Amino acid sequence: MSNKYLDVLKKNAMLIVLVLVFIFFTIMTKGQMFEPMQFNALITQNAYVFVLATGMLMCMLTGGNIDLSCGSFVCFLGAIGGILMCVKNLSPGVSIALMLLVGVIYGCVLGFLIAYVNIPPWIATLAGYLAFRGWGTALLSANSSTGSLSFATQPTFLSIFSGKIFSTPMGQLNVVCFVTGIVASALVVVVNFLTRANKVKKGYEADSLISVIVKSVLAVAAILLFAYKLAMSGGIPTVLIWVVVIVLIYSFITSKTNLGRYFYTIGGNAEATRLSGVDTKKIMFFAYLNMAVLTAITTYIVTARFQAANSTAGTNYEMDAIAACVVGGVSAYGGSGKVFGMVIGATLIGVINLGMSLTGVDANWQKIVKGVVLLAAVVFDIFAAKKNATK
Repeated sequence: MSNKYLDVLKKNAMLIVLVLVFIFFTIMTKGQMFEPMQFNALITQNAYVFVLATGMLMCMLTGGNIDLSCGSFVCFLGAIGGILMCVKNLSPGVSIALMLLVGVIYGCVLGFLIAYVNIPPWIATLAGYLAFRGWGTALLSANSSTGSLSFATQPTFLSIFSGKIFSTPMGQLNVVCFVTGIVASALVVVVNFLTRANKVKKGYEADSLISVIVKSVLAVAAILLFAYKLAMSGGIPTVLIWVVVIVLIYSFITSKTNLGRYFYTIGGNAEATRLSGVDTKKIMFFAYLNMAVLTAITTYIVTARFQAANSTAGTNYEMDAIAACVVGGVSAYGGSGKVFGMVIGATLIGVINLGMSLTGVDANWQKIVKGVVLLAAVVFDIFAAKKNATK
């Protein structure tokens, strides 16, 4: 096999693994995995992974740094939101704004401690991991005899973060959803060909025309399949809109802006980046402020999905976010990784979660499988880096 094809396989290794894992669970569940309702579940049950992993990506780019506190902070913010909406009876709009404000304050404090006081990120966030879980549990216990606050009386909040666009009955084709899929497919094709044409025009290395056509056909097939399954399961989940918007925004930031490039250069060589005139402390500060904001958005999604704030919310979310990034090709040492790769990693984690749940695999074995997948991804990353270094 030529080096050209080997490079293609290496670049798309996780995507191939994702397809194979999905096919495996489809066979193991006797087709249940392929039902429309499971495509909907893949999004609604794992949306938190996509959002948190986007923030974790930005932290990891700065040098393999992580945020261990995000899962516990989801619990704490959920308790704050429950008290505001269910105990104090504040409107959803005011409550959402106040929760976001708390997230921004925490992000500023955490960013300051890490960037300007030079506390190692894992120490600073480990403190939050311990403190916020206890604080959130204490707040819930003090305001509810059951340790949980129900959001069932907040239909506006629930519809924004866990509803569906132009909802239709299960099994009936949702035309709006399917048309949206067609439009998205057309946009992907146009972007693929325009990107190639732009590279050719500027004299940059570009994929062959056949390669672009194959990628476009596969992308269109995947999008239309997904759109059809969602259309048959009641429509577009609002949480999918949140995920798509966040992913597109950060894909643009990391690939098209100077700010995004600074994250990569800091991860590659922080000292050289500082000497070139970039305020590396400010970039590190922004990484953790950004992580806190995305954690606040995750809290809206999670509490709306469960229709309650409880002390177990956010458990191990930080681990799923880290795993999604590493599996998606984000270097554990920083400086490399893409949003698209993270999306593949998050989807793979979601497919594993859903597939093992449908097959009745014990929760402990689910953790073992995800641990093995994470380790395999890191080993693959290390060997790939060594091979590139020897060229």
